[in-house]
Amino acid sequence: MPMSAPRTSKPKSTARPGAKPQTIALGLSLQVGTGLTASCPDGQWPISRARLRRLVTASLDARTTSAQITLRLVGQAEGRQLNRDFRDKDYATNVLTFDYSGPPELAADIVICLPVIQKEAKAQKKTVDAHLVHMVVHGLLHACGLDHESDEEAEAMEALEVRILSRFRIANPYGTLGAS
Repeated sequence: MPMSAPRTSKPKSTARPGAKPQTIALGLSLQVGTGLTASCPDGQWPISRARLRRLVTASLDARTTSAQITLRLVGQAEGRQLNRDFRDKDYATNVLTFDYSGPPELAADIVICLPVIQKEAKAQKKTVDAHLVHMVVHGLLHACGLDHESDEEAEAMEALEVRILSRFRIANPYGTLGAS
């Protein structure tokens, strides 16, 4: 599912927990699908590009030397169509990750269905911002090869999400997990 060419920028020097600082060449493209004019006036993401760059960088695997990431917000219809086409599930889901190559040279499209995020945030009594940030991190961790098919995988992925989100002052989305 190729998206448009990402905008590239200067390499950033980053440090990961338990990893040596390294330089990452990051290309980040932000897209807004149709049907989101009320939520994204002028086609702008509700999170700043600078904050998204920090989120992406914080979420990358320590082995990553370069990353080409497209973050795309979509409406209900596009989210449902993509989920149907690629996962054979006939409903819109919160986040879909299309990873084309894993670390060290990561390439991925992360598609987030904003109406689903808004509905889930309300049901979970979270801000839309906190839930959207969480789903960006979640999608990026999938792009880095993490999954939650087994309980063990889920616990490891959730613990990592909690650690990353805490760096951005986002509360633990899973309650008590990783609180210690």
